[in-house]
Parts: sequence; C-alpha cells; structure tokens
Amino acid sequence: MVSAEAIVTLHDERTRLWHQEYAAADEPRSSPADSEKSSAAGWLAAVTRHHRANFDLWHIEDEARAPNVTDASLAAVKRCIDRTNQLRNDLTEELDRFLMGWLEPRGLPSSSAPMNSESPGLIVDRLSVLALKIYHTREEIGRPGAPAGHVDRNRNRLTILEEQRADLARCLDALWREILAGTRRFKIYRQLKMYNDPALNPAIYGKKTPAPAR
Repeated sequence: MVSAEAIVTLHDERTRLWHQEYAAADEPRSSPADSEKSSAAGWLAAVTRHHRANFDLWHIEDEARAPNVTDASLAAVKRCIDRTNQLRNDLTEELDRFLMGWLEPRGLPSSSAPMNSESPGLIVDRLSVLALKIYHTREEIGRPGAPAGHVDRNRNRLTILEEQRADLARCLDALWREILAGTRRFKIYRQLKMYNDPALNPAIYGKKTPAPAR
C-alpha cells in the first residue's frame, strides 16, 4: 500500500505538471471495488489531493511576500492562506484515515505495539513540502542572470534537501513495514486548528457588531 518511492515519484511528477499548467490536474480515480489495486489507486489519489493543497499554499504564500502587494490584497491573501492551510491539514488527516481504514480489517495496527510519534500522513506531508523545495531550488540553479555565488549556494541546498528527502522516505518505508509486522502503531494526529473556527477564535467571536445608532 505505502511505497515511499511511489509517493516521491508522484510528488515530483505532479509538481512539474502543475507548474507547467498552473491549474488543477486530473486526479487518479479509484474503483470502489475492495481490492489491492483499487486501494492503491485510492491512496495515490489521496496523496495527490494533499500535495495539491501544499502546492497551492506555497504559491499563495509567495503572493503575500511580494514587495508591492497592497494592504487590501494582503488581507485577501492571508484569508486564502488560512483556508488552504486548513485544507492541507484536513487532507493530512485524510491520509491517515485512509490507511487506518485499510489496516483495521487486517487487525492492525497492533494495540500492543509501541506508538510512533509521527503518523504516516505527517511524514507524507513533510515529503510533499520537500518536493516543492527541491523543485524550486532546481529552478534557482538554472535561473538566468543570477548573482555571483547563487548557483553554488543552491546546489549545496539541493544536496541537503535531496539527502533529507531520501532519509525521510526510508523512515516512511521502515515505519510501514513495522506497522504491517505488528511491531509499531500510530494514531491519527488531530491538529484541531482553532483559528478558522468562529466558535473558538476570540478574535472572531469577541468582535461583536455594534448596534445601529438610534
């Protein structure tokens, strides 16, 4: 079900495609049949949805950093960042729910196994961000008219990022093997964000609309 190599390949392919099109690409469709093939397709579809949220968030945040952005535009971008980050967190949880739904009929994860501090979904989220960093670092290496030292600096950064991704990919594969062997378990990490909930954010519920003047 979980293959770090397949995830990294998917991240890189979609990142290149979306940068070429800068529009939503078709997501792989999964069959409702309960089979290994359809489960794998559904998993990769979930990975794609999640990576798209990180892709969008990366570029929306870039808009907020533009030096000539107006205050009004910045406020709109900030709200878009909040919505997209909420979606990213929701889709990270969706990854873990998908895996739990596949594991539970198989009697896994083992309730007696030691708990892993990071779920597979959270590792995939980190791999997704690394894919974006690697893509944009490669862009900087090939940037025309870059200042002196820019290419060497980014080549060094790329070496570090690729090593970190390779390490993290191995950790994901190792965790999944242990989960299947019943020697490790995880829980769905609920982030329970408060800032987008009007019932939980005092900056929202504490601002009462003043009564109209009589």
